[in-house]
Amino acid sequence: MTSMENNTEVTEFILLGLTDDPKLQVLLLLVFLFIYLITLVGNGGMMVIILLDSRLHTPMYFFLSNLSFVDLSYSSAVAPKMVAAMHTGNKVISYNGCAAQFFFFVGFATVECYLLASMAYDRYAAVCRPLQYTTTMTAGVCTLLTLGSYVCGFLNASIHTADTFSLSFCGPHEINHFFCDKPPLLALACSDTHTSKLDVLIVVGFNVLFTLLVILISYLFIYVAIRNMHSSEGRKKAFSTCASHLTTVSIFYGTIIFMYLQPTSDQFMDTDKVASVFYSVVIPMLNPLIYSLRNKEVKRALWKIFNKNNPQSLSVSRKK
Repeated sequence: MTSMENNTEVTEFILLGLTDDPKLQVLLLLVFLFIYLITLVGNGGMMVIILLDSRLHTPMYFFLSNLSFVDLSYSSAVAPKMVAAMHTGNKVISYNGCAAQFFFFVGFATVECYLLASMAYDRYAAVCRPLQYTTTMTAGVCTLLTLGSYVCGFLNASIHTADTFSLSFCGPHEINHFFCDKPPLLALACSDTHTSKLDVLIVVGFNVLFTLLVILISYLFIYVAIRNMHSSEGRKKAFSTCASHLTTVSIFYGTIIFMYLQPTSDQFMDTDKVASVFYSVVIPMLNPLIYSLRNKEVKRALWKIFNKNNPQSLSVSRKK
């Protein structure tokens, strides 16, 4: 970060957060602390369940365990600092801390885009090419798709971080946001930000549109395959395997598209904050809930683990 620090007189930033109202801050502190704890338990629990149950050692759950790790990671890049600032009132974040938060948030959020696209391809292979599924989605293919997601994610993060923190920041140093994100940082830059804004449009646009296109094409083939099925039971089963993923994709991409299609003027900053709360804090909590509530195999694995730790419950279930 030394070369970056030489370009700026600012050594720290102040995150203005969501509100200055003390009463509202207490309420938000409790809400976000609760959400983050659910995120930790939900995503951590999902990874443990998949690891412990051999029946879940399949491509779909391999991707899902990585999705849980990514959700946990990019939420952890934002939520702890936000909750701590609300609790202590200390809204200061160092220059390097801001750069690190930005890097990890952008990296893991981009990884999620590519993981969701990989999961869509997995669902396409399962529904449209069931006889070749085991030879199509091999362990090697799953590993390559996952590694590719991480490479694309952190390559994107490196580009944005280098571009943003190579700008000059000479004051003011108050970020009108609750974490270090690119639009509010660009608003503070003293140097010309035209290239940086173009970078956002091109790089973010490519990542979002490319992964979304993969998802849409995959589901177009899945829709055609389901319509051609003669058995209503087969159609129902095929749709149920895709329902959780479709729900996650709709929420995640819906929020991102809403954010980046907005005008960039200051009057839209509060709306931008609300959308940012949703995709940086709420969505990571929702994903494990969506998959566990809509997935019988996850429920069965969870019940199996619960029964192992509760012999009395196990004996009652056997009697039944």
